[in-house]
Amino acid sequence: MERTPPIFQRRRAGVLMHLTSVPGPHGIGDLGTQAFAFADWCAASGLSLWQMLPIGPVGGGDSPYSATSSFAAEPLLVSLEPLAREGLLPRARLKAPRGLGKGPTDYAAARAFKFPRFAEAFEAWKRKGGPRSAGFRAFERHTRGWLPGWCRFASATLGGPRELHAFVQFQFERQWKALRDHCHRRGVLLIGDLPIFVTLDSADVADRPELFRLERNGRPRVVTGVPPDCFSKDGQLWGHPHYAWAAHRREGFRWWTSRVATALQRFDALRIDHFVGFVHAYEIPGTARNARGGRWAPTPGRELLTAVQRRLGRLPLIAEDLGAVTPAVVSLRDDFGLPGMKLLHNAFYGPDSGDLPQHHPQACVVYPGTHDNDVSRGWVRWLSPEAKARFRRLAGGDLRRPEEALIRMAYASPARTAVVAMQDFLGLGPKARMNVPGVAQGNWSWRMEPGAIPAPLAGQLRALAGDSGRLAN
Repeated sequence: MERTPPIFQRRRAGVLMHLTSVPGPHGIGDLGTQAFAFADWCAASGLSLWQMLPIGPVGGGDSPYSATSSFAAEPLLVSLEPLAREGLLPRARLKAPRGLGKGPTDYAAARAFKFPRFAEAFEAWKRKGGPRSAGFRAFERHTRGWLPGWCRFASATLGGPRELHAFVQFQFERQWKALRDHCHRRGVLLIGDLPIFVTLDSADVADRPELFRLERNGRPRVVTGVPPDCFSKDGQLWGHPHYAWAAHRREGFRWWTSRVATALQRFDALRIDHFVGFVHAYEIPGTARNARGGRWAPTPGRELLTAVQRRLGRLPLIAEDLGAVTPAVVSLRDDFGLPGMKLLHNAFYGPDSGDLPQHHPQACVVYPGTHDNDVSRGWVRWLSPEAKARFRRLAGGDLRRPEEALIRMAYASPARTAVVAMQDFLGLGPKARMNVPGVAQGNWSWRMEPGAIPAPLAGQLRALAGDSGRLAN
């Protein structure tokens, strides 16, 4: 019997682009008309999967992987356009300075523009009886496990009354549902991203401190990271608190089940970041200044996934199994029928690389690169002469446009699922990179320019999807 989740049982092509990278008039991509237009373009291009990064409230450095809630959504993803259509904002209040309509995502400017307008719309909504509406009452009921905690945290950190933050989350849910319904009508499924850890400065820790290994003063006893390697003599100190697994066991992993269920109410599948953390995690003393003094400790990932699957059914998850994957990680991934990941950027360093397409199993997801990699035009510049020669031989690639060969390789791979970053579809250079791991500032800001997609591209990609058996819509 096929054990892979149904969404990954047929050949598909998809695009990796965060919602913040969609063009928009207010400094950041959001759930406005441009997101719907992008879904239309995906459908026209034969792309049946749209993969995003985490959509939680961004944390330090505007990183979606340091979200301040595992349940709430980033307020800036709420579009002002539907609020105006509902009569909660005058149309004139949508007009923004011209600079916000193009260029990189500007979180500070978007907050400065949007939050006063959220407050205005909130007041109009109250006057119209919004808090007493059946829709809002239903929203409060099904979010009662996390909304009060988020509103307390957001009021303390972002300012404004708690009711304002409930209103913003309510509007997010309505707008998200409209986009997801539109995507489904066009044959486009959504893939989300679930970080395995949560940040110390979060509503999760504030609301449920007993689920984390904390000292009495609230500081973490041990924090997350990875040990030293050839790239970092001090290792990486991520700083998330580790879970108090005994507390999670006692409640039958209910918090985790709710977290996954909430994400699957928004997405059709999820990528689990740092999947190896479900087998073991690197524990660093909470007072340490680097990751040299840590140790690996086992984690109850099998118990956790079993409990979640018992409640939610077969889990449509992608296991981010990159890096030092042990046999135990492979066993856990395969026992739950989860596809792993293959990166073509890693394929040319030796003739036996498991990332070469001839070694791809059907039950995996192939990418040229992820959000943590340079775009392909930047990647190729740093290849050794030997790797460049191997790339030319195997991919027949032009080193000036390496993304073209990598896209063809991904589509032709035996992997049932192929996902390409939008920057590579557009043939962009290193300035379009989304993230440089280990660099705290200056990331997460790439945004597609209005009108950047060449008119012929949709037809070209649709033909490639058809030729490679990936045309699903």
